[in-house]
Amino acid sequence: MSKIHHKSSLISRRAVCTGLALAPAVLSLADLASAQGKYPERPVRIIVPFAAGGVADITTRLIGEKMGDKLGQRFVIENVPGPGGIAAARAAMAAGGDGYTLILVTNGTAISVPLFKSLPFDPFKDFTPISGMGNFDCVFVVNAESKYKTLGDFIKEAKANPGKLNVGTIAVGSTQHLSAEYFKSAAELNFLIVPFRTTPDATVGLLRNDVDLVIDFPAALQAGLSDKKIRPIAATGPVSTEMLPGTPTVAQAGVPSYEVTSWNSMWAPAGTPKEILALLHKTLQEVLADPEVKRRALELGIAAKGSTPEAAEERMKADIEKWRKVIEVAGIERK
Repeated sequence: MSKIHHKSSLISRRAVCTGLALAPAVLSLADLASAQGKYPERPVRIIVPFAAGGVADITTRLIGEKMGDKLGQRFVIENVPGPGGIAAARAAMAAGGDGYTLILVTNGTAISVPLFKSLPFDPFKDFTPISGMGNFDCVFVVNAESKYKTLGDFIKEAKANPGKLNVGTIAVGSTQHLSAEYFKSAAELNFLIVPFRTTPDATVGLLRNDVDLVIDFPAALQAGLSDKKIRPIAATGPVSTEMLPGTPTVAQAGVPSYEVTSWNSMWAPAGTPKEILALLHKTLQEVLADPEVKRRALELGIAAKGSTPEAAEERMKADIEKWRKVIEVAGIERK
């Protein structure tokens, strides 16, 4: 975890040295009251490393609106898309740690660390975690008329005919693409991964039988799922099984070592005052526990869930190592 670069009599020397200075539990009620009395005095930016209109953007707007209601100021979403989240990270770092600029950090950042030869930022030195925001995962879908009724059917065919089957995803290095690579190695299968420019392109490829299976997020596939032109046969993690009742996870369907659960979290530039971080953490927990927020997030395929700052950081570290191994095994060239 990024260390906070100012002193506090409320935090032990050991906590500072181990990077645990963010733990809200060590802050007194007086600290929180003081922070709430002074902050925020103007609108707060949340930088989102994706274009407007996507699931990350919509959910961040939902959560930002609720945070604004609680804290009495607008939380303004600023979309800064770009490869590896680099442009968004630069924008957040340039703003500094005054508490008025936050950033949405996702598992995409955990992928970028091993995928890029060099990043102009270090997530652990340049940013400080506030809280996890939610979990979500991909689904494996087939043409509704496909002979593969289960994932087991697909695996059986892939083993019987190595190299014959095609799996569609979006761009190389995306969560969807690496989910396919991970499935390929975990299940010890030989199939061709076909990257498409967009999810609609991949869906058309599936409907035309150019590919045998597509891996993507449920929200992106919603149109095809709703009109039953495509059929889910497995989910990369447990969230989509709730959104799509009756759909097993890949682990349940025969590959016990496999799980890919994506996540969103809120971070701030390093140096953001601990009292402000604690207030934002407290507010986020309240918002994410709101039944209405949970319901609306689940409609988008996200299980809204907060976390401690420490848990958000550990999740990032674990996923960096996970995707580093997948990238190495797949032989994907670093950017």
